[in-house]
Amino acid sequence: MRDSQPFIENSDGGTLAQAIIDTVREPLLVLDKDLRVLAASRSFYRTFKVAPSITQGQLIYELGDGQWDIPELRLLLERIVPEHGVMDDYEVERHFPELGKRTMLLNARKVFYEGNFHTTLLLGIEDVTTRRALEREREDLLRKLQALLREKDVLLEELEHRVGNSLQIIAAIILMKSRMVTSEETRVQLQDAHKRVMSVAAVQKHLHATGAAGPVEMAPYLTQLCESLRTSMIGDYRPTTLKVTSDAGTVTSREAVSLGLIVTELILNALKHAFTDDGTDRQIAVGFAVAGTNWKLSVADNGIGAPVGVFAQAKSGLGTSIVNALAQQLEARVDVVSGPQGTSVLVTHATFAKLPDETPQVESRFRPTSIRAHA
Repeated sequence: MRDSQPFIENSDGGTLAQAIIDTVREPLLVLDKDLRVLAASRSFYRTFKVAPSITQGQLIYELGDGQWDIPELRLLLERIVPEHGVMDDYEVERHFPELGKRTMLLNARKVFYEGNFHTTLLLGIEDVTTRRALEREREDLLRKLQALLREKDVLLEELEHRVGNSLQIIAAIILMKSRMVTSEETRVQLQDAHKRVMSVAAVQKHLHATGAAGPVEMAPYLTQLCESLRTSMIGDYRPTTLKVTSDAGTVTSREAVSLGLIVTELILNALKHAFTDDGTDRQIAVGFAVAGTNWKLSVADNGIGAPVGVFAQAKSGLGTSIVNALAQQLEARVDVVSGPQGTSVLVTHATFAKLPDETPQVESRFRPTSIRAHA
C-alpha cells in the first residue's frame, strides 16, 4: 500500500469526510503535516472565490496572493498547534483578493490517528469583519456618550452652583430689606420670605451633595436637611428638639425636592404656630415610612394643636397653600390629626393599610436620630 494520508486512503471514508466538510457553513481547510491543503469546504471556495485546482495540494502560505503567509500564524501552525493540538480565535486582518480588507478568526485542531504516525490539521476560518465593525461603532458611540455625560455633569454642576449662589444672594437682599423697612407687618413678611428662600436653598444644597440625578436615599437626605434647618431656621425660635426617622427607601430627585420643601414648610409652620407656652418642652418629629411604591411623610409636634380642616380651607396661609400644591404634584393626600398632645400632618402617597387615628407620641417616636436646637 502506498504511503498516503489516512484522510484519503479509503474512498468511502474520503467521500464521507468531504461531505461532512462541505456541510460546514464557515470556510474550512484540511491540511497535512506539511500544511498543504488536502481538502477545502465549499464555503471556502465560495467565500474566497478560488477553484479547487489552485487550492488542493498547495501550502497554506501560497494560497491567493500569500495573504496567509503571516509570521505569527506560521509559529502557531508549525510549533504551537503540533505541540498543544489546538489554536483558538487567532485574529487575522488582511486584504483578500475579491473580498478586500477582511478580519478573520482562525481556529485549528490537530487530528491524531490511532496506530498511524500521520496527522491532519483542521483549520476553521470565520469572517468577523462586520462584527468587529459593529463593535468599533459601539465603542465609538459609548465614548461619545461618556463624553456627553461628562459634559452634562460639568454643566449641571455649574448650574447648581449658580442656583445656590443666586438663592443666597436673594435671601441676603430680602433680609437686608427687612431690616430697613419701618412697617412691622412688612418686616415679618420679608423675614418669612427670607426663611422660605433659605429652605429652598437647603433642599438644593443637599440634593446637590447627594448627586441627586438618580434615586435619593431618604434617611440621610431628611437627616441632613433637618440638620440644616436646625442651624438656619430653628435658631430664631425658642429651644426646640427636632427628631428624624426614616425607613430605608428611595424616591426620585423630583419627589425629593417636593418632600424637602413640604418638610421645611411644616417645620416652619410648627415653630411659628404650635408653641405658645414658654414652659413647653418643644418637640417636632419628622418621619418617613415606605411600603413598596407607597410612602408616608409625617411631621408631628407636641404643641397646642392646629385648627380643624386647616389644609382644606379655601383661603389659607402661604405655607399651607405651598404644602397642598406640592402634595398635589406628588399625587399625595394631606391629613391632619390634632389634639391636646399636638398636631401630626400626614402626607400619604397611595393607600396604607391603616393610618393613625390619633397624634403620635413624639417622645417615644423616632428615637434613632435626634437633633437638638437651641435659641
